[in-house]
Amino acid sequence: MSSNHQHVNGNGLPDVNILAQLANQYFKSAPNGQASIPTYRLEPPAHSNGTVPQSVAGSGISPSALEQGAAFNIKDPQTSLPDPHFVTGQVPKSVAGSGISPAVKNAEEVPSFEQELQQIIKQISIPFPVSQLPDFSAPSFYFLSGQLSSGNAQPPFDLNTIKADFPILKQQVNGRPLIWLDNAATTQKPKQVIERISQFYETENSNIHRAAHELAARATDAYEGARKKVQGFLGAASPNEIVFVRGATEAINLVAQSWGEQFLKAGDEIIVSHLEHHANIVPWQQLAAKKGLVLRVIPVDEDGQVIIEEYAKLLNPKTKLVSFTQVSNALGTVTPAAEITAMARTTGAKVLIDGAQAVSHKRVNVQELNCDWYVFSGHKVFGPTGIGVLYGKEALLNDMQPWQGGGNMIRDVTFEHTAYQPAPARFEAGTGNIADAVGLGAALDYVSKIGLELIELYEHNLLHYATGLLKQVKGLRLIGTAADKAGVLSFVLEGFKTEEVGAYLNKQGIAVRSGHHCAQPILRRFGVESTVRPSLALYNTCADIDALVQALHQIR
Repeated sequence: MSSNHQHVNGNGLPDVNILAQLANQYFKSAPNGQASIPTYRLEPPAHSNGTVPQSVAGSGISPSALEQGAAFNIKDPQTSLPDPHFVTGQVPKSVAGSGISPAVKNAEEVPSFEQELQQIIKQISIPFPVSQLPDFSAPSFYFLSGQLSSGNAQPPFDLNTIKADFPILKQQVNGRPLIWLDNAATTQKPKQVIERISQFYETENSNIHRAAHELAARATDAYEGARKKVQGFLGAASPNEIVFVRGATEAINLVAQSWGEQFLKAGDEIIVSHLEHHANIVPWQQLAAKKGLVLRVIPVDEDGQVIIEEYAKLLNPKTKLVSFTQVSNALGTVTPAAEITAMARTTGAKVLIDGAQAVSHKRVNVQELNCDWYVFSGHKVFGPTGIGVLYGKEALLNDMQPWQGGGNMIRDVTFEHTAYQPAPARFEAGTGNIADAVGLGAALDYVSKIGLELIELYEHNLLHYATGLLKQVKGLRLIGTAADKAGVLSFVLEGFKTEEVGAYLNKQGIAVRSGHHCAQPILRRFGVESTVRPSLALYNTCADIDALVQALHQIR
């Protein structure tokens, strides 16, 4: 809005007609995406007669990403506007059941952008002068490009800048620009992470601790500095609660082979959910077979949501551990982690949360969750492979026996006895992955600077956009339609093997995962052995989704 209020009506709100005109100007000025349409208009796109649904590529605005009756209050002066879909903290939930999203149901129900803008304007409450609103007519590739004049404003979410940070996305695959939609398997790395690892090897490389020379001091500072970054990222009480491991899989195995071996006995029960990755099933199965434990499973409903009432029935005095995923890697389901944890406490059970698929999509605070352990892998949050984190409450870690022996984890050794270091050193035997721990710290700096709240909001709306368009592909069945989802879009396509779909998409330069995703039990719950799994990250765009949907229509 300009400062002379020329776009403001008598009620102090943006004039609808002017805003519609400015939106037209905005869309016309937006750069074309890879699958963008020639012009942008405030009219419903065509969705009939077998034509490929056309999105507003490059604008980031879904035709209808709002739930009916959703309220958007612009209360955060750190949030730039110009698209009210993306107000920090107001993350709409998708519609449970068969993947039906508020994005698109059918052509007759798709409102025009003008109608949507009118609806949004009616719902906006502005607690600051209208003159402080950003100029809606200013060209911008996506959203949140303006700044409100209010102190410590957070930098805008600038997708052009974000995409430019990832060198690998600039290449072509099979003559097409690379579209990376395999983020649940691994995320790409920004140049800030790549350069930090290179800097470590160029200027700091040394083994850490117990050395008097300069490079050892630099390497130790960098490594322990990364630990403190992880502490802050997870909201842990102390850096001593952060153990560096190879990844989430190793972290779960560590807990099983240390705490589980030490404290569990025959007849004790472990509860997992039907959503789990194999890494959160197999270690507990192995331990159960060895020690005579009982493994129980929380069922899920037809949308892929855990059934809390059934979980409550599984809890009993024999329950010693509840281990579950915060976000399903196969379905994208976000579990009610705090509720599951609180219920486990009623039996005195310990709680482990697998956060591998959560940390790149949402802010996590382990103290608020009150879990005993939390695990994640660096490569799922734009960091290097081969590095991950086990968070554990400090007193609990110090009660646990070491699971590997060797240098760095010992305090004193004789041929008769060994005394161990306290956590975290007692679980970091040998020379650790120092450089990649430093790289992980850089990755956490990167997402923290952008803002996990903005990332979650952006990805959630992109998920709405993609869900609506995928529902229009003939013969496509979405697997996993929970009301609360992260950016995973597993599907099967009638008449085609999942590997055939994946291979065809690869020819178009689109990278997705085809297979069982190391989560066979949950896929079999839905009667399939494998799915095609596009998965989203902060650098994906509506144009990426358009290209995916267009290719799926073509393969039909």
